[in-house]
Amino acid sequence: MTTARPPESAHAAAEGGGTPVSTTPVPRIDPRRPAITTAQGLRRIVPGHRAAAPPTARQAGPGAPLASPGAHPGAKPLRSAGPFNRSTLVVTHAERGTLTDAARQALAAAAILASAETQVVLAVLGPCRDGSDAVAALGADRLLALDSFDASRYQPGACVQWLQALHAAWAPAHWLFADSGADGELGRRFALHTGLGLACGVVELGAESLRIRASASDDWLCPHAPVMLLAPGLASTRLPFVGQGLRAAAPALPALPEPGIEDLGVQPGDPQSLALEEADLILAAGNGVRHGDLPLLHALAQEIGASVGASRVAVDAGHFARHQQIGATGKAVSASAYLALGISGAVQHLQGIKDCRHVIAVNLDASAPITGRAHLSVIEDSAALMQALIELVRKERDKAGA
Repeated sequence: MTTARPPESAHAAAEGGGTPVSTTPVPRIDPRRPAITTAQGLRRIVPGHRAAAPPTARQAGPGAPLASPGAHPGAKPLRSAGPFNRSTLVVTHAERGTLTDAARQALAAAAILASAETQVVLAVLGPCRDGSDAVAALGADRLLALDSFDASRYQPGACVQWLQALHAAWAPAHWLFADSGADGELGRRFALHTGLGLACGVVELGAESLRIRASASDDWLCPHAPVMLLAPGLASTRLPFVGQGLRAAAPALPALPEPGIEDLGVQPGDPQSLALEEADLILAAGNGVRHGDLPLLHALAQEIGASVGASRVAVDAGHFARHQQIGATGKAVSASAYLALGISGAVQHLQGIKDCRHVIAVNLDASAPITGRAHLSVIEDSAALMQALIELVRKERDKAGA
């Protein structure tokens, strides 16, 4: 005779006198489950929502975005295949051959609001080394790059005339600029010279209206303006679709002198005199940089033209001044490149560097929290790396001068 053996949970309940414990595994919620992006560019996770496969030619209606033939199953669908009868033009200056974060957000905002009949055109003053896939991922259908543009020259009048040539060629319904730096200045000049309506400091962009700050406690809701300058953080650059990403010929920049102005060129400033909030290259030291290695740190900063910052631990130790502290209790920086030497990466410090474009971490601990934020992690002694970098920079400088 065969006897059925009760489950172990039943024995445990009988011996302990308690309630049987279920062995059924608790379902876990995937934090990376599919999400949708709203018209305002906000990411929302909807319970029960599942990512739909890109529509096929049979399922999609006329003008609907289709998946590219042979595309990867996880590839994003095309926003619109056209035909286009309208356009939205996004204008920006290239920064070291790439788009700034503010320009990427402006481009994404244009793609989010564009209808199926509207093409998104990106006009870049300067060489743009971002590939077609990169600009397509931000929603651009056409890319116009003025590779011959010299950013070291003062030529605002020529830039305005160049935009007027684009206006005649593309007749865009809306112009979008990032409301920062040279982009914001050019947008204001262009609107003034062409007589187009202008909205500055746009903090929210809807399908038919926009919102700008009226005061510390009030906002203005206004209809779209022909020229709109967008505040940072307005839109997410993680789009659920892609643009066509095609390159088109850009008109030449006219040779237009600026009367009454003598262009003396661009003179680089002393990085040590810059506020850390304005620095483009920052060399930061933490507790992993020994006191005896500080002269090496400052020598490297001098060689590469970097501003010097520090973690709170290094400041509290008296190695750096309080105004050099980076983090939630110090300065929040937005450098293009941030080189962290011997910094473990406390939460407060990571909050201060969240807006940096490229973070390079040098640490002996491969599991330090900053390696999760860094785009490149170097597991090496900071002193040895600094010495090697100084020698490399001097060698390259001597080679260039020979």
